[in-house]
Amino acid sequence: MGLSFALEVDAPSELAYDAQRADALITVTARSAPGAAPGGPDAPGAQGAEILIMDRSLSMTGRKLDEAKRAMCAAIDTLRDGTLLGIVAGNHRADVIFPADGGLARLDAVTREDAKLRVVGQLAEGGTAIGEWLECAGRLFASADSPGTVRHAVLYTDGKDEHETPEQLGEILAACTDRFVCDARGLGDDWHYAELLRITEALHGTAQAVVTISDLTEDFTRLLRKAQRIVVPRVYLGLHLNERFQLAFVRQTRPAEAELTARQRHDAETHVPLGSWPPETRQYQVSLRFDPHALAVDEDLRAARITLHAERPDGTRRPCSATAAMVVRRRSTPGFGIPRSANLTRVENERELGMAMRACADAHLRGELDRADHELGRAIGLAQNLHDTMRLRLLRALAADGPDGRPRVRRDVSRAEIQRIGVDSTKTAARPVDVVELPMREAPLPPRACPRCGATSASAAAKFCEECGHRFGDAGVGSAPVDAW
Repeated sequence: MGLSFALEVDAPSELAYDAQRADALITVTARSAPGAAPGGPDAPGAQGAEILIMDRSLSMTGRKLDEAKRAMCAAIDTLRDGTLLGIVAGNHRADVIFPADGGLARLDAVTREDAKLRVVGQLAEGGTAIGEWLECAGRLFASADSPGTVRHAVLYTDGKDEHETPEQLGEILAACTDRFVCDARGLGDDWHYAELLRITEALHGTAQAVVTISDLTEDFTRLLRKAQRIVVPRVYLGLHLNERFQLAFVRQTRPAEAELTARQRHDAETHVPLGSWPPETRQYQVSLRFDPHALAVDEDLRAARITLHAERPDGTRRPCSATAAMVVRRRSTPGFGIPRSANLTRVENERELGMAMRACADAHLRGELDRADHELGRAIGLAQNLHDTMRLRLLRALAADGPDGRPRVRRDVSRAEIQRIGVDSTKTAARPVDVVELPMREAPLPPRACPRCGATSASAAAKFCEECGHRFGDAGVGSAPVDAW
């Protein structure tokens, strides 16, 4: 399969006498199998299928479309020979511009040049219907739906989804969920971050604001390099619950927050899709509810058995990790609380930080500046308490000193910067980090790019690559690799 999976369960074993909810943090780590080269030409087990979705609506006229074409061509050059490729050009409809006869084409020297010529020939016209683009991508993937195929799409847009209703988009996302992964980029400043987050949450992708249009090429090439490191097409979190417990919710907490509860499937046990996997670590919060009077006191009880299941190259789904248990004990004495897990408390505070960032962005987009200022101050305080240097830098770059000495949103801030606050609200640090004191006026430092795999670190102060484990030297270039997990 190319990856080995391990899971760790962090759950308080004791429950208060009158507690009605039990929570656990589940850390899932995927490592390259011995001798495997993640994302390289010898990576075992998975055929790659890639669909590039380009926005060619009328608002892309001029330099934006030129930069987007350059980025698309660079992305095509990044893909390995043998990759199955399709290209969708979208406005208020979706057209397959490569290959000419539809379906997906296998990349080689000839088809690669043909694909780039098709991209270069596109003109800007019409409106925006992102759901149509994704539905078209789903049909293309279905044309090459062999077992074990890794299906990944990437799209950019510079506008809002104006030519379909939110309900129409929702229906399409529901049909596409767990069929392919999609990363999305907002280009410029006239799109809406909530639409991108809705898409990437449903399709297990990442959303990002590209404030400087010329940065799209570097972003796309980095994104495609990472996509080619995907080895396992689908992984599922298997939960076998004790009959006295019900699933309240499942939420991804790292490296980005995402709600997963609605995707659960029931068979002999509950399966929650976790998307495609390269070698990396992710974290999930599982919450169970119960009637406290249904539990005996001072007795260990297994609330859930937890196992990972992976889709194999032959299309079958099999366990890919050891089984872990979530064990609880109800205390016998009423009125005594149980100290909250420090890790669970951090997760909940990180979620509160994200909500404050989105509230700041939403208020500013509505023109409610006083409200935006209040939420910005609240977000900065939360980020400081969490030692979240990545989001703290972003927030402080948005801030200026107000008349009362408190931080407020800069009055010259661009809409694109506000959108980035909304998009990055879901991104959490890969690991808790030590606090770094940042002066109010300090300009944000660029993140470090790994010289080995090209991944970008979450923090400029990162000591090693969070993707491949390569240790950075003092100047950001490395010494020896380390075990990232």
